[in-house]
Amino acid sequence: MNNDSTDLLLVAGEYLITSPNKRPLEDSCVVISDGTVVEYGKTRQMKAKYQKARVMERSSGLIAPGFINCHTHAPMVLFRGICDDIPLKQWLEEYIFPAEAKLNKTFIRLATMLACAEMIRGGTTTFVDMYFFEREMANVVDEVGMRAYLGEGIFDFPSPAFENADKVLEETVGLIEEYKDNDRINFTVDPHTPYTCSSNILEKAASFAKEHSLPLVIHLAETKWEFDETISSHSTTPVKYLDELGLLGPNLVAVHCVWLEDDDIELLAQKGVSVVHCPESNLKLGSGISPVAKLLEAGINVALGTDGAASNNNLDMLGEMDFAAKLPKGVALDPAVVSAEKVLDMATAAGGRAMGNKAIGMLEPGCKADLIVIDLDRPHLRPCYNPVSQLVYAASNRDVTDVLVDGRFLMTNSELVTIDEPGLIEAIKSFQNQPFWKE
Repeated sequence: MNNDSTDLLLVAGEYLITSPNKRPLEDSCVVISDGTVVEYGKTRQMKAKYQKARVMERSSGLIAPGFINCHTHAPMVLFRGICDDIPLKQWLEEYIFPAEAKLNKTFIRLATMLACAEMIRGGTTTFVDMYFFEREMANVVDEVGMRAYLGEGIFDFPSPAFENADKVLEETVGLIEEYKDNDRINFTVDPHTPYTCSSNILEKAASFAKEHSLPLVIHLAETKWEFDETISSHSTTPVKYLDELGLLGPNLVAVHCVWLEDDDIELLAQKGVSVVHCPESNLKLGSGISPVAKLLEAGINVALGTDGAASNNNLDMLGEMDFAAKLPKGVALDPAVVSAEKVLDMATAAGGRAMGNKAIGMLEPGCKADLIVIDLDRPHLRPCYNPVSQLVYAASNRDVTDVLVDGRFLMTNSELVTIDEPGLIEAIKSFQNQPFWKE
């Protein structure tokens, strides 16, 4: 690489966070070439070294890795607010499943575009999705420029997109081949839950994921009803039931993990399972509180997710970080439990580890240039003594000014680059006037 090359971009700010585990750097910049972080250092030194590089100056900017929303159902943004304040089982069976039975590709495209706009504005650069019509979602994500891990939901019964699990897996094979040269669009295998999938389907999904070296994503131990039902049906806990079927392992991504016994936690740790913590959704649905401090203490890789906007009701990772840091402190009556640095790791690098991709969630040399800039010149962000604490406890999605994925701008100066936001909002307003599930 030529140091004078004009394809280089220097993103310079007041502070730079390269990794949750490293001290933030002052007056520093990150050097980007061909979508990858080349190096970082003091802005003055990097400008002298790369004299012909383009420079984006953000004098009051906090540069950080883009967030990884490690569990969501992105198109459910169009179900935002259709039913609130009821338990999960009733929420699914009386409202969500009937509405989803009428889903179509037009809905998915519009909803995914809205979700991407919301996530980009909130600093999310990668999301892990479990939903339907993931081919249509992949098209939108590719167009918008985000990074995603997409999984078609698998059930015992027909889904809105496919009549059975075999058809889902056939589609996944096709998608893998179609996007094999696009490292922003990735795929996962997603049996919905242990109680909506038979043991045969769970084993088939696990075998397929192993054969194709894909993450295996499942909702697990989310509610007391699920825990009690599994005890009743299988004489064991949800975690141990999956272990009996051979699902527990380093490629398993277990979402929620609220209702756990101590030996369940030990088992998850022993098997190298990653857990995704979705605290706002868990509390809104009255599902309970995940023992996240115990999970972390056991050495489990814990990532952070918002869940879908129908049960959160947003895709705001900054808000999720703040809540995820404060909730366990109140539970443990210990302010030292789950630090800001740990929560930032959960929202960034831990998501990459869960997906088996250590090139995302950090801004170290060789990592993907997926980054965000927060404007610190806001009344609620000054003074700034500790950039990580400021990011976790004080910043909001309105403070995100710039977002890059693979070194490409998706938002700059608070303006979306790859999405026609005014046109999108008008389309959403038209949809709202005649939602399809009420026809």
